[in-house]
Amino acid sequence: MNGAGNDFVLIDNRAGEVHLDRSQIARLCDRHRGIGADGILLLEEAVNGTDFRMRYFNSDGGEAEMCGNGARCFARFASKIAETQKKISFETLAGVIAAELTDDLVTLDMTEPTDLRLNVRLHLADENKTIHFINSGVPHVVIPVSHIDDIDVRREGAAIRHHEMFSPKGANVNFIEKRGAKQVALRTYERGVENETLACGTGVVASALILAATEDIDGPIWVLVRGGNELQVGFEKRGVQFKNVTLTGPADFVFEGTIEV
Repeated sequence: MNGAGNDFVLIDNRAGEVHLDRSQIARLCDRHRGIGADGILLLEEAVNGTDFRMRYFNSDGGEAEMCGNGARCFARFASKIAETQKKISFETLAGVIAAELTDDLVTLDMTEPTDLRLNVRLHLADENKTIHFINSGVPHVVIPVSHIDDIDVRREGAAIRHHEMFSPKGANVNFIEKRGAKQVALRTYERGVENETLACGTGVVASALILAATEDIDGPIWVLVRGGNELQVGFEKRGVQFKNVTLTGPADFVFEGTIEV
């Protein structure tokens, strides 16, 4: 499946029989010798009263707290294989996520963002940068730029992702260009993938909330990702806090199959 170009392998593991190690996950996600994906999602039985449990692994095999595009795909996948209603809830390492399905669009009720930090000075080897930071389920650095197409996302993103300020877990890095009063274009370097991806759901949320905080505007905000889709972020802004954050975007099936691991 893919959510705005961010692609995933989804596995029904309600029986609890699938146990993948880091090397197996990396091999499945390898675009030349495996299926090819930005990450793997396991659908499992819930343990805390929600409908399901979502486990997300980056393409390097490491487990991450949350993935916004993956969560939308997860919701459609769960609806298809478990024949659920149009509203479901599932637990993640970042907290409980609720989802509502409308045709091929999925709206997520995101966990409440934390650790908002604006105008932080970050010293790099060749320059100092002013960055913003927020945890929208996973940690995100957001950097406004004038011309997003001129950014070397892989080089600059890697340098910031591995900066000691964000150790030991690191952070995703987002570059945003304002395109309108409530619209930005976004490019994201994702930890775990260690490269630019076509979309990052929690990065979309982080970028929209940083725009709202720095420009003092209300939602919704539209975010154009590298994959060509435009996602919508809704929220209630209360001073420097954000409540009732939602992410709406596509989640599409690509193919089904089996593979030996």
